[in-house]
Amino acid sequence: MKIQAGEININAEYLSEIKPEKEYLFLIHGFTGSAKDWLEPMLSGQSICEQLDDRFNKIAIDLIGHGKSDTTQIVNHYSAESISSQIDAVITTFTQKKVIVAGYSMGGRAALTFAVNHPGKLKGLILESSSAGIKKHSERKIRVDSDEQLAEFILQNDINAFLTKWMDQELFGTLKRFSNSKLEVLKKARLHNKPIALANTLRSFGLGVMPFLGDKLSDLNFPVLLLTGQLDSRFTRINAQLQKQFPKAKHIVVTNSGHNIHLEEPKRFVKSVNKFLEAF
Repeated sequence: MKIQAGEININAEYLSEIKPEKEYLFLIHGFTGSAKDWLEPMLSGQSICEQLDDRFNKIAIDLIGHGKSDTTQIVNHYSAESISSQIDAVITTFTQKKVIVAGYSMGGRAALTFAVNHPGKLKGLILESSSAGIKKHSERKIRVDSDEQLAEFILQNDINAFLTKWMDQELFGTLKRFSNSKLEVLKKARLHNKPIALANTLRSFGLGVMPFLGDKLSDLNFPVLLLTGQLDSRFTRINAQLQKQFPKAKHIVVTNSGHNIHLEEPKRFVKSVNKFLEAF
């Protein structure tokens, strides 16, 4: 389903008929991903969405430049403010009620940006392997330079070469536990990405560019679930600090998982999320 968000069409996907009387859960993928990450069957035969609490309408969003959403060469359309507005347009198309938003990695930063900009529209927030941005100017500068180099690499090479480089990062090292065939499926699902979309995302919504949100978390007075993988020491450390900044946050460290919990340990991911959703 395509939804007009300013000058951009944003795609939203769902598995079953939307029932207005139900609560709403919106899911946002990570960098190079899409709504399909939540909707396609896992090894169990069921998708993540199918396994989540049926009391909710579960809607997955394709961020700008990803999945079936529009790609544009206008860099500002990929900024934190624009992405927040695009998410808002999707949510208000479906409901005026307060909702729960879940996001993975970059999608978590998008979800948190929306939460900071529209705190009155949320009743809960789920952040998987995410952060509130970078506070120190010197560290932000290093990240901006790094993302710019990566953006240039994307534009100067084919998407296959970029994905090989991206997935070879230490951050995703735990994915190497999977079979080559499963890794190939994961990579193939991301080959549809357009280089200009990924480059613009890095340039306008990278960690070094997005506004630091850590000093705004105390204003978010609704339940927050923070999920990190036990084998992802960096984000587990980051989220241990984030938990202290939210008024109502719980941090769960998922055993035997790296950065991509819903892919590496889907059963534990679903169990943790459903336990959180029981309160609503």
